[in-house]
Amino acid sequence: MSVSAWRAILLVWALSRIFPPTELIAGTLTSSVDRADEPFGLSTSMVIAGTLPEKWLGVEREVDDERLVLKICEENRASCPSQAAREFLAIVDRARTLEGRARLGEINRAINLKIKPMSDLALYGVEDVWSPPLATLDKGAGDCEDYAIAKFVALQEAGVSADDLRIVILRDDIREEDHAVVAARLDGNWLMLDNRHMIMPEDQQVREYYRPIFLIDHDGVKRYFGGSSTSEGSRKYERAVGQILH
Repeated sequence: MSVSAWRAILLVWALSRIFPPTELIAGTLTSSVDRADEPFGLSTSMVIAGTLPEKWLGVEREVDDERLVLKICEENRASCPSQAAREFLAIVDRARTLEGRARLGEINRAINLKIKPMSDLALYGVEDVWSPPLATLDKGAGDCEDYAIAKFVALQEAGVSADDLRIVILRDDIREEDHAVVAARLDGNWLMLDNRHMIMPEDQQVREYYRPIFLIDHDGVKRYFGGSSTSEGSRKYERAVGQILH
């Protein structure tokens, strides 16, 4: 067997030790790049194939279709055939009148209040369905990915640059589940827009409690390296949020 073949085998073995098999199936990883301008300041690597990029590509196509509906409805609100489009545009209109943190907070608050939390299994009878904003508003319900996608699109429509927006998939090691939020950059800091609460903590505060695993932006899907969380940190975060909300 050639030296290059042995190197390939060793590389696959090493990756299998670092990442569970399901993550290797989810995509192919390229070389990592240290991006201090990304949320959490961790190294990332493009995921160029697999389930997650395919899922995101499908959502992007649906968002493009919905943007055509939004454009038609924005030009003539009175004849807009979509109630969901009118509701979405109303949220965007209010956000456009605001600046900075107030704009981010308005989108976060409005989307959180507009959508009822519900699992994909309850809504569709299957797990892990990602929906574009108008489809989610039409249902009136969705899970964390649906909230995040709706905010991601609404913020862009409200005037926030796509360069300053990310969808981040976090791992909650206490609940043993993944959780999606939007990260929005403001004055050099990344704020987390979460469907679980109205507050918008900075990325480094969230990193204490959750482990960032994937990042999604207009370039595609990337995987994080070096994320960490602690059980005690996650419990402290839940207590802190509970005190703020109550």
